[in-house]
Amino acid sequence: MGATKSKITARDISGGRPDLTGNAIPDWLTEAVIYQVYPQSFYDSNADGIGDFNGLTQKLDYIKALGVSAVWLNPVFESPFGDAGYDVSDYYKIAPRYGSLSDFSRFCAGAAGRGIKVILDLVAGHTSIEHPWFKASARKAPNEFSNRYIWRHRDYPDEHHPPRGSYVKNFFWCQPALNYGYARPREPWQDAADAPGPRANRAELKAIMRFWMERGAAGFRVDMASSLVKDDDRLRSANRRLWRGIRDWFESCYPDGVLIAEWGFPMLAVDAGFHLDFMLHTMESYRRLAFNAGGTFKQNLPCYFDRAGAGDVNIFLSEYLAHHRAVHGNGYIAIPTANHDFQRPCCGGRDVCDLKVMYAFFFTWPGVPILYYGDEIGMRFLDVPGKEGSTLQSADGTFYGERAGSRTPMQWDRMGNAGFSKAPSSKIYLPVDPDPGCPIVSDQEADPDSLLNFTRKLIALRKRHRALQADGSLEILHRERGGYPFVYKRSAGHEVFVVGLNPSEREQRAEFELGGAAMQCALGDGRLERQSAEAAVIIMPPVSFAIFKSDSR
Repeated sequence: MGATKSKITARDISGGRPDLTGNAIPDWLTEAVIYQVYPQSFYDSNADGIGDFNGLTQKLDYIKALGVSAVWLNPVFESPFGDAGYDVSDYYKIAPRYGSLSDFSRFCAGAAGRGIKVILDLVAGHTSIEHPWFKASARKAPNEFSNRYIWRHRDYPDEHHPPRGSYVKNFFWCQPALNYGYARPREPWQDAADAPGPRANRAELKAIMRFWMERGAAGFRVDMASSLVKDDDRLRSANRRLWRGIRDWFESCYPDGVLIAEWGFPMLAVDAGFHLDFMLHTMESYRRLAFNAGGTFKQNLPCYFDRAGAGDVNIFLSEYLAHHRAVHGNGYIAIPTANHDFQRPCCGGRDVCDLKVMYAFFFTWPGVPILYYGDEIGMRFLDVPGKEGSTLQSADGTFYGERAGSRTPMQWDRMGNAGFSKAPSSKIYLPVDPDPGCPIVSDQEADPDSLLNFTRKLIALRKRHRALQADGSLEILHRERGGYPFVYKRSAGHEVFVVGLNPSEREQRAEFELGGAAMQCALGDGRLERQSAEAAVIIMPPVSFAIFKSDSR
């Protein structure tokens, strides 16, 4: 995510901080659980091997049964798919592989009828090299798109640079950066943020957002949100100013809409006007919480959610709590189970018991949980060949990781291709898990103890109780350095929950001050015993969680 460092504090940004008073958080977001769907891999309705909107519409009852509030879709716009849709060639068209604009509208209407909102992935900072804007901008003769991209005005003698010369890219070479200006222009070819090209791109960005909001979207997750204005300072001051302007406009037009940043630094993103930002794999705190030796980003250092019991939850908490304090009252932090860029939790030897402990955390923690499709049944991260830009490597060929293993098809039933598609297996977008015992929706629907039904219970518990939702208060009861279990309290009004987590393979015990009335176990194993009127002790079996509830009214 560039130059932002964990040393940044709320105090650093307070001097130039916009006044967020008067900006509202949509009511629905405070109790929301969001379901991320990688559309290529969810359900194929026309047997071409690729998921589509009609397939999504057919599975809306399944999504509703999860209890989620919204679906976030990875990019669905027209694209040559050099980076799985994050290289857009037309922002106003649906990619033909997914269907038509009518199919999209039908999906949105079906979702709305079930109380589910639709969030689109917006690639704001770059396009595909196949976009007509870029092709026009590449011409040597001046035209209205000449300054819509960033050109260095020098020649490169290879096939990745068009006649006009070298361009600035945002990620892969096929993703030229749109020109939102430079915070500190140093070269003649670098525009200031208020130059004509950047102004035209900001106006176009609003037009794109308006187009989709008026066709049923409820908001946007913005890809690489901090990357628009170049050469920004470490606090991303110019990018924060840009997004504050977008937020003010967006809220005035769509007060119930939501803006989610892929910034990976919540205190800056929320200060920029986003309602929500992620803690991601780019932050050590997430990696040391959840990443083990398997998957895209293999972690050699101990993580907290591991049976070895060698992790330290304080590595996560030290960074999380700083951001939590900074965004409180103005926005939220999302901690996803996984996403399309990094490994699923089911990797590196974890089983369903391990996953249940992790999910007890994800769905009882403050902020807005994001459930990645398939994690609700425990789909595995698979070692599969790269597809459409999923392989991460640097210009010198250094391999960083393979993301395709988290993008494999949803596993619906025991029919061919795990019920994902009726196409021949050779045409399937990515290989289906070949394990005969792989997790399947139809099996788990019928099993009351399955991970799917457990996830539904957790989401339902969260949605019934304000204390477990985004705004419920958080108090850490036990966080011994290098120790287990991790115990915290969530509360709202008279309602109190205590959550204990023991991912380790040994029984664990903790004593702490609690106060209040006796508590009953709402879900999980563990025992909570009173030592005195104020003190309590929790005893946690190996690889266990416990959620205790008290209502003192």
